[in-house]
Amino acid sequence: MSKKLFLYLFIALAFIACKKNSAKISGTIVNPAIGSYIYLDELKSNELKSVDSVKITSDGEFSFTKEVKQPSFYLLKKDNANFLTLLLEPGEKVNIKLQNDSLANPISLEGSKGSLLMIEYNRNLRATIKKLTGLNAIYMENAEKPGLPELVESLDSMAQSYLNEINIYTKNYIDNNISSLVSLVALYQQVAPSVYVMNPSKDMSYFLRVDSSMFSMYPTYDPVAGLHEQVKEIALKMKGTSPESGEEAAGNLAAEITLPTPEGDTIKLSSTRGSIVLLDFWASWCAPCRKENPNLVSAYNKYHRKGFQIYQVSLDKTKEAWMKGIEEDKLEKWIHVSDVQYWNSSVVPLYRIESIPANYLLDKDGHIIASNLRGESLQIKLAEIFKQ
Repeated sequence: MSKKLFLYLFIALAFIACKKNSAKISGTIVNPAIGSYIYLDELKSNELKSVDSVKITSDGEFSFTKEVKQPSFYLLKKDNANFLTLLLEPGEKVNIKLQNDSLANPISLEGSKGSLLMIEYNRNLRATIKKLTGLNAIYMENAEKPGLPELVESLDSMAQSYLNEINIYTKNYIDNNISSLVSLVALYQQVAPSVYVMNPSKDMSYFLRVDSSMFSMYPTYDPVAGLHEQVKEIALKMKGTSPESGEEAAGNLAAEITLPTPEGDTIKLSSTRGSIVLLDFWASWCAPCRKENPNLVSAYNKYHRKGFQIYQVSLDKTKEAWMKGIEEDKLEKWIHVSDVQYWNSSVVPLYRIESIPANYLLDKDGHIIASNLRGESLQIKLAEIFKQ
């Protein structure tokens, strides 16, 4: 290959890579103000970073091209009170038609699945806010009339019903989009200032599962890292412990687990007494768990004949997904149990599981030797125990 041909090929590949790592936003604003601008901000964990601005044409058209290496949140805005949140992914070409005074409610949007999912959620949220605002209007109209206490009781009951509805909708929305960053946004929605749809004290399992999913996929992305730190702080406050005291599990007897296998038999954790046991919590949807599974296969093959056993508990949502994960990762040799209740599994509060993968190494009497041993750390500890 000639040097010139190689140079042309390099330039072409670089151009293709650039296109794949960029997103383009093209749009039209109905009845724009003459000479006005539209702005693009990037959403960080605790701030908005100004990215670009363009002057809207007389026909209401505008466009932005932004380098996007991973799914990221951006705000398309006229001002701080008039904006549309977008979830952009590399290579997306977004086409939007907008109202000049209501960017958050676009006339149409194409080319961005994540952005469409957020618009879908916001429409349901706005419908709830509208119903709650209607209740407030009824109260104001009747504030000076007889029978107000009975009316207030009725209005409060209706308001709580609306709040329960949007809370349930939000949980289903998160369940259906747990692999998307939109699930993170859903955690922080409000129906009024400081009145959140999701309450960490009541809905902590959802904060934990979003954190587990997102942190495994985008650990360095600012909003995800921010959620991860917040979840750790909330969990510690709810437990009333410090980070150090949470590590004092070594020496304790592992709590009993009694769950069914894929075949329907029930196997207790205590039935493994007499073996060195790795109690491992995982799920087929958990990317870091799947990445660690080959290490477990290696450890099992090396030490099972010497008295090593694995008792693996799945937090899967369905039996089908659980069994498929076992088959794909070739995990059939050891013990598998699950109530397939996802983060509502009985083992989550029992072992205070905040994220997966998580594990405990147990001695022959069921006492905890160590926790969260993965990769080479697990191999070293087992070699020490079995003196190989």
